[in-house]
Amino acid sequence: MSWISDHLLALNGTLVLLAVFLLPALESSVFLGFLIPGETAVVIGGVTAYNGSNQLWVVILVAAVGAVLGDSIGYAVGKRWGDSLLNRIPHRLIKPAHVRQSKDMIQRLGGRAVFAGRFAAALRALVPGLCGVSDMRYRTFATWNVLGGAVWASGFVLLGYFAGASWHRVEHYASLASWILVGVIVVAVAGLLLLKHRAEKRAGARFEEEPEPVASSSQH
Repeated sequence: MSWISDHLLALNGTLVLLAVFLLPALESSVFLGFLIPGETAVVIGGVTAYNGSNQLWVVILVAAVGAVLGDSIGYAVGKRWGDSLLNRIPHRLIKPAHVRQSKDMIQRLGGRAVFAGRFAAALRALVPGLCGVSDMRYRTFATWNVLGGAVWASGFVLLGYFAGASWHRVEHYASLASWILVGVIVVAVAGLLLLKHRAEKRAGARFEEEPEPVASSSQH
């Protein structure tokens, strides 16, 4: 992603702010996060604040608004067209059982899924839409979306700001940390699903072993 960062730094302050707004907005609304993580532009926005091209508070505000707006659009798309889009995907690619499990996990975690998903690039492209498909209440989604967007934007802008000339190293570690978080969440979810499956299997086995009650006949 260094070539993207170099191109962003070559732009003037206003165009950098536009990128700081658009990339976080697009990554979760049109799945751009799989290609270009919005955090790259946000870190560069912090670097431009360090260089004096932009004001720090403006960069944080623009990044937060872009992040919150993008997730809101992703939620609306999932709410309106999510099920129909998922049904058109061949079952060999996405199994209905996996979709149901994802919905169950979103419903179980609630707003915490929205907040945690904000800090991993791959999840930022998926979680808002899954929240919409799972019929999460918009008030719950919006509350955690604003909180997550504000914390995420502030954190990555400040990373770029305090890194200054060393922003290349910070950008690398930020991207690496994002993918590590994805791995941790995937392992945790897989573990929970495995425990749930084993619990259901044991419950089913106990049910089969229990003898049926013998009906007593009344004597007259």
